Amino acid sequence: MTHKVIIFDFDGTIADTVDALVTIANRLAGEFGYIQITPEDLALLRNFTSREIIKYSGVSMLKIPFLLKKVKGELKAKISELKPIPGISEVLATLHSQGYRLGIITSNSPENVTAFLSNNQLNHLFEFIHSGVTIFGKTTIINNVLKQKQLDPTAVIYVGDETRDIEASKKANIKVIAVTWGFNSPEALAKQEPYILINHPQELPEVIRVLDCC
Repeated sequence: MTHKVIIFDFDGTIADTVDALVTIANRLAGEFGYIQITPEDLALLRNFTSREIIKYSGVSMLKIPFLLKKVKGELKAKISELKPIPGISEVLATLHSQGYRLGIITSNSPENVTAFLSNNQLNHLFEFIHSGVTIFGKTTIINNVLKQKQLDPTAVIYVGDETRDIEASKKANIKVIAVTWGFNSPEALAKQEPYILINHPQELPEVIRVLDCC
């Protein structure tokens, strides 16, 4: 079956938010009781899974839902400053023009995502935005979207920049393209064995065309 739906992660995949999120995380470190992230730490954390990052930081599991809520609230004030990953806007427009249905699954807030897309003239490209609070993975959220949209998993491709995106997609039985321009390092992503690993947004249309033929 031809792949008709492409689901994107938001932070680090479409939106260049990594630096902003690190700045916010460091500002909240004292309040939530974890260590601040130095440039050296960030280089190390890029090789970690979500579980390993939480263990390394020392943040209490009980505080994580409150931390995520606070981070999303603080990010709202920075939305107007944030830009798309270089090259991704053109690629999204190309995929849309080729007839693909595009969607977003994110742990960010729908308000933040909608504002970002509107600010960057990308809102008309997406059929849906689905948000949910996730710590270790997005499998439940992906499955909910597949059910709500009545999507055949074989007709869906997921595009994400973190190891948890790969894990969740595999559990949901959908093909996953991992991208190296976001948070996790190429090495960390490769260990999770995504269907395909790419380094530049411009590679997406051709990779998706090839998957459509499989």
